[in-house]
Amino acid sequence: MLPYRSRTAVLVFLLPPLLLYGIAVLVPIVQSLVLSFFRWDGITAMEFVGLDNYVRMLTRDDIFWTAFVNSLGYLAICLILQLGGALVVASLLIGLRRGRELVKTLYLLPAVISTVAIAFLFQRMYALEPVGLFNQALAAIGLDGLQRAWLSDVGTVLAAVSIPEGWRFTGLYMLIIYAALIAVPAELEEAARLDGASRWQLFTKIRFPYIRPVWITTTIMATTYALRGFDIPYLLTNGGPGQASELVTTYMYKTAFSHTDYGYASTISVFIVIECLVAVGLIIVLLRRRADS
Repeated sequence: MLPYRSRTAVLVFLLPPLLLYGIAVLVPIVQSLVLSFFRWDGITAMEFVGLDNYVRMLTRDDIFWTAFVNSLGYLAICLILQLGGALVVASLLIGLRRGRELVKTLYLLPAVISTVAIAFLFQRMYALEPVGLFNQALAAIGLDGLQRAWLSDVGTVLAAVSIPEGWRFTGLYMLIIYAALIAVPAELEEAARLDGASRWQLFTKIRFPYIRPVWITTTIMATTYALRGFDIPYLLTNGGPGQASELVTTYMYKTAFSHTDYGYASTISVFIVIECLVAVGLIIVLLRRRADS
């Protein structure tokens, strides 16, 4: 559809980022795929084992499956906080008359704060001794019996490491959804109001269907990032206590750099890539099917 000179210009400008993407992303993925068929400790010669690493991962590694289930729980909590919170805040911002820019800035701040700073902040907030913010809040409303060391309790640690990640990117996704909401034609909303549509009907029948493509993209971003989540859980608990907060990503890291089993760690990394691709496919199919129904 473009004239020849325009196509040439597009190719010239696309080539550098495509090369950078290939070197920084695609080449490591291919290297991990090749390495996953070997047993290697990083020092001695690599030993070809074929599919043994994959068989071990799927049938003989209980820790991997514990980490996988934890990753699904981590994903669910992150999506509820990030997408649900972003949609609520963006919808409220539409009706805000003053201070809109200030609110957007405050919600976006966590996305630009250092990950290490966020981890240490929540570590102090979760603490039992000295008493952190969460336990202080429980004491203030008379729920002293619920106070606990949130990062040391097997029953709460997974949620505790998921909440900072959910909070961190809520503002970013809020801005994306907000930009989509303000692009909804005012004529459609005005016509719906004249027909007697309630606020809920206005949202479900006009606004949300209009922003569905943006919602699909945002859901894909949040899902893939949560499935690759590593830094905050690793800094807060390192997968503990036991394997209560172990994620596939933290398990892969420890397999590679603590146990120096780079072949098996590469197998886990290939699984993470496949997991993300499957998740993206499911999101696209489910959301588009719902849109068509």
